Amino acid sequence: MHSDNHYYDITILRRVISIIVLNEQSALSRIVGLFSARGYNIDSLTVSPITNSEYSRMTIVTTGDKRIINQIVKQLNKLVPVLKVNEHKNVIEKDTVLMKLSIDNNLSDIDVIARAYHGSIQNVTKTAIIVSATDSAARIENFIDVMSKFNPLEIVRSGIVAMER
Repeated sequence: MHSDNHYYDITILRRVISIIVLNEQSALSRIVGLFSARGYNIDSLTVSPITNSEYSRMTIVTTGDKRIINQIVKQLNKLVPVLKVNEHKNVIEKDTVLMKLSIDNNLSDIDVIARAYHGSIQNVTKTAIIVSATDSAARIENFIDVMSKFNPLEIVRSGIVAMER
């Protein structure tokens, strides 16, 4: 039996989108507003000025089916402070974590694990150790999981930065 119904691919995609915006106060709120008004998901958002320019680069990690991702890109391109939007499929991604641990933990164990995730001990005081690691988002998730046995006192992540290969 033939049907006129159209089926869409509803595979959920994870996409890294970089947006070049004019450095103005309203740019971030307009972009975040676009996402929240339409119910689009933001997994990670980082913003930094582009050296020697009047622009900033925003890196947003989002998820959705192909239709939603296309809609996000189309809507972003319409926003006034936006100069350029890139939907990346082949990127180098990095995420950084800072983790504070009690000084009662074994420093050498912590150091060995951190080095496995491109990290190191950044600071040691009488009461705490601060360790950092920079790696892919998935490996940083794993690092946090592995380090949970040391009962972290505080964990801070940077968000994703990405660059097309």
